Amino acid sequence: MAPAGPIGSLRRLAVATATLALLVAACGGGTSSSTGATQAGPPQRGGSLNYLVSGPLANWDRGLDTASGGAAPSIFEDAIYGQLFRLNATGDVEPVLASAYEFSDGGKTVTLSLHQGITFQDGTPLDAAAVAWNINRDLATTCVCSPITSWPKLGPDGITTPDDHTVVIHFTRSYGAAISALITSSVNHVASPAAVQKLGDQFKLKPVGAGPFEVVSNVVSSQLVLKRYDGYFKKGQPYLDRLTFTTIGGDQPAYQAVLTGQAQAVGLTTPALIQQARQNQSLTVALTPSTAPWVIQLNTAIPPFNDKRAREAIYYATDPDAMRVHLFGNLFAATQSFTGPAGLFFQAKVPGYRTHDLAKAKQLVDQLGGLTVDLFAGNDNISTTTLQALQTQWAQAGIHTTIRPDPDLTRIIQEFTGKKWQAALQLVGAYDPAVGAGLPFRYLSTAVYSGVHDTVLDQMLDDAASSTDKGKRAQRYADIAKYISDQAYSPYLFGAVTGAVALKSVHGPGLTSSIPLPGGFPAPDWDEAWIAKG
Repeated sequence: MAPAGPIGSLRRLAVATATLALLVAACGGGTSSSTGATQAGPPQRGGSLNYLVSGPLANWDRGLDTASGGAAPSIFEDAIYGQLFRLNATGDVEPVLASAYEFSDGGKTVTLSLHQGITFQDGTPLDAAAVAWNINRDLATTCVCSPITSWPKLGPDGITTPDDHTVVIHFTRSYGAAISALITSSVNHVASPAAVQKLGDQFKLKPVGAGPFEVVSNVVSSQLVLKRYDGYFKKGQPYLDRLTFTTIGGDQPAYQAVLTGQAQAVGLTTPALIQQARQNQSLTVALTPSTAPWVIQLNTAIPPFNDKRAREAIYYATDPDAMRVHLFGNLFAATQSFTGPAGLFFQAKVPGYRTHDLAKAKQLVDQLGGLTVDLFAGNDNISTTTLQALQTQWAQAGIHTTIRPDPDLTRIIQEFTGKKWQAALQLVGAYDPAVGAGLPFRYLSTAVYSGVHDTVLDQMLDDAASSTDKGKRAQRYADIAKYISDQAYSPYLFGAVTGAVALKSVHGPGLTSSIPLPGGFPAPDWDEAWIAKG
């Protein structure tokens, strides 16, 4: 069995690599003292790291149980549970708690091999039976973190364990995106079955995994304190004695807290602050392009966007380049499709895509007898800034827009489930467009968060996810991008950038060097994090 399986040897498409290089070059490079990690000799053991979280990451009131916690706490769960697989700096799949994977039976069967001798933090073994138990438990949950949202149905054999270090997943059809889906779902975090059964509902407050750190204390949505797990399977790791996650009220106070030494690292999304940090010689800033671009979702099931002319008017009235340059300091990457520069199958340009044309927008609005739009989004800095810009741009075309930034995730979910919404500014995409908050999440007819109801597109999505051949998948996703554009289903805006900001003493992938964000949120490799002394 190959060390990391077929996907492990994949490289991004050439266009993605070229775009990433251009983005880094435009931002001043990634290796200077203020924009990239500096090598300070071999990793040192010891020390404590306080990492600040805000926005969606700052709320883990649903707990940290892999089967019910949701997607946002993955940054914490990586530290506690470890990961079966993760993405490395070049975007390849890297086995961690697992040792390899392999497709067989035309892509219908995926075999996972595990390292032997790994134990959970309660001393019980992380073996094939534990992984199979977790997969079945995760598939049964209704949480959006469940792989059921992207995996095909299991075959009659389901999950089998031929020995204590081998797990075999049997699908009903070929599924080339299986490992990508695993990385972005709860399956990648393996909980101790014994601890789940012993602790019951309390497990979500003090979970037990096989990752590099174990829980010391958990003040929900305020502070999570972890300590080194001395039984971690990688000899000599983790390097840190202690890892603390502390919530804070946004990018500005987070940046100030790092400057004053109250914390050592944070992920920033506000372009102006990222630029400030890059000019500060006491900090290291690593720029990571997103896998998930911003998109204007249109609900095609109800007026006004069940009329293609209304959708086309939105395309022509929207000027993403003006926003990228004038509002976001030209940090963000242009895109006309559903994946950002750091994702697989990125396509910056789509043939026939409708770009900004105010005259055409006005003409369509006149044909419609006017156009009034209700547009909602989250309440983060990028969302609110973009909402205001869209309202202004659309007004120039005669479109009257009510904008509604909402900080409450529960209410945003209610908007989608109510099916009466008109337009939404959201993120779409993942490392692999078939998984996570990718294409099925936003475009499948049966998906809760979709505004599109098109059986032709449904079949195209299914076909693109099925193949284990990267070249075939690339072509199918190019066809999908063209189809979405032709139908004017949703204008894409730009792929944002996350700035990993840390004091110069901090080192590690995702902290002071860039790695892809598989789920759209920062994902440092916590077992590799260390602090230089002196």
